Amino acid sequence: MPRVFALPEILTLYLPFALGLIATGLVSGVMAGLLGIGGGIIMVPAMVLAYQLLGYDPAVIMHVAVGTSLGVIIPTGLRSAESHNRRGAVDWTITKRWGPWIVIASLIGGLMAGLYTAAALKIIFGVMALFIALNMALPVQRQLMEQLAHVPLANRISAAVIGYVSALMGIGGGSLTVPTLVAFGVPVHTAVGTSSTLGVMLAVPAATGFVISGWGVAGVPPLSLGFVNIPSLILIGAMAALSAPLGVALAHRLDGKLLKAVFAAFLVVVGLRMIAQAVFG
Repeated sequence: MPRVFALPEILTLYLPFALGLIATGLVSGVMAGLLGIGGGIIMVPAMVLAYQLLGYDPAVIMHVAVGTSLGVIIPTGLRSAESHNRRGAVDWTITKRWGPWIVIASLIGGLMAGLYTAAALKIIFGVMALFIALNMALPVQRQLMEQLAHVPLANRISAAVIGYVSALMGIGGGSLTVPTLVAFGVPVHTAVGTSSTLGVMLAVPAATGFVISGWGVAGVPPLSLGFVNIPSLILIGAMAALSAPLGVALAHRLDGKLLKAVFAAFLVVVGLRMIAQAVFG
């Protein structure tokens, strides 16, 4: 059970917590528009840390962070997708081809979330963060998949795997979708724009699954629907939705190589930390 705080403690602890969530939302929104990543790769570790500091049950805080992140991705992705679509950067043919498989797989992932322990979710997040970092530094995925662009089964499997894994990570799938589409020969700006649209299609069923799978679970933070915490959703979601168009504007102006290198290094740190927490507690 979380501690009961006196008023001075509330002012000194919850205010920084709220400001931290606002800052997380602003950064997540910019990164979502800039890289098409949905912001979840930043939001999840930030929320895990915040919930740890507030003393909530370690058995559920990873689930709540993932579920809430998916909820935040919905408004962020909508703003980002709208901005990219105005610039003609959304490929609706790919969206229709990938969409059904992403929707089904992400819903299954969300519904199955309650079957995974917190440690298992952290290991999944950590390992995939390391893979994403490697993929940003080296063209691993392109070399493996560039010959499969026009194979329908390859597209379906890719969409389903991305949908399921992303649901368990609390991300919009862009960290996996963008390099996959680029490997399939899609121009990078179109890949980012299309990824934003697919991220919304992923986040809605996945977040719904986390609400259902977490319904009635004890130890979640107050004002939560299943594994989705409403105060965190509102604070981060509002800020991320406001800042996502800025990321889109930057995406069409910047080369992004240095940014990707820095972000890859960040992912290595986050991934290793998640795995260490899962293994050593």
